[in-house]
Amino acid sequence: MRNEMKIDDRTLSYLDFGGTGRPLLALHGGMSEGAAFAGLAEALGEEWRVIAPDQRGHGDSDRAPDYSREGYVADAVALLNHLGLQAPVAVLGYSLGGLNAVHLAAAHPHRVAALIDVDATVQIHPAESDWFGFLHGMRYTAATPEELLEAAGPLGAQIVGQALRPLADGSGWRLPFHPQDQLDSIEGCRGDHWEAWLASDCPALLVHGTRSEALPQAVATSMVTRRPGTSYAPLDGDHFVPFQDPQGFHEAVGKFLAGL
Repeated sequence: MRNEMKIDDRTLSYLDFGGTGRPLLALHGGMSEGAAFAGLAEALGEEWRVIAPDQRGHGDSDRAPDYSREGYVADAVALLNHLGLQAPVAVLGYSLGGLNAVHLAAAHPHRVAALIDVDATVQIHPAESDWFGFLHGMRYTAATPEELLEAAGPLGAQIVGQALRPLADGSGWRLPFHPQDQLDSIEGCRGDHWEAWLASDCPALLVHGTRSEALPQAVATSMVTRRPGTSYAPLDGDHFVPFQDPQGFHEAVGKFLAGL
């Protein structure tokens, strides 16, 4: 069920897949939304209550003044408080969401019972900005979906094709994110996040696409060996492995959660 809450004057939209099971906060990747975890929620069944926000600036959530780790983490804590979830919960994050989950566990270890990092690295370098060059040519709004998709180019259209939104006033259509917000968010991820990765001591799982350019094998291996209590689930795929091998992804997550 889709719900909304207010953080200051911003709307944060979130999906609560319901159930009486233990809560799992699921944080999507950049240029995505909470609905990306619908398959995971179905696979986990009644054992887990998956709660998946549209993180700030994504999906049906409002744009935000900044896209820092602190901002993303504050939104996650506000959502947990809004839902009355004061006891520690399991937290899963993919890509951007994985980095946010890592920082959530580091800053608020008493709120996180277990951490699942899905192909999110702890070393992000400026050269990787070339991967997102298509964002510069994207339009945020247009009169028709076709205009938005044409401006997005082949890669951008593939990412947003099924997620365009009609404008509230009925005057046209918009992307599920603002391109400049995404560029700012990507820039905010730059740097070394080893300290945050090593700051928490809850059980953790690293789900890794073994052909991922975003998370090289050497870094993945170091993440597992340097952090006590971290399990490793390699899957044959690249950075988009949760969508390339959804069954393998669901099984890896389910097995880890069942062992908590």
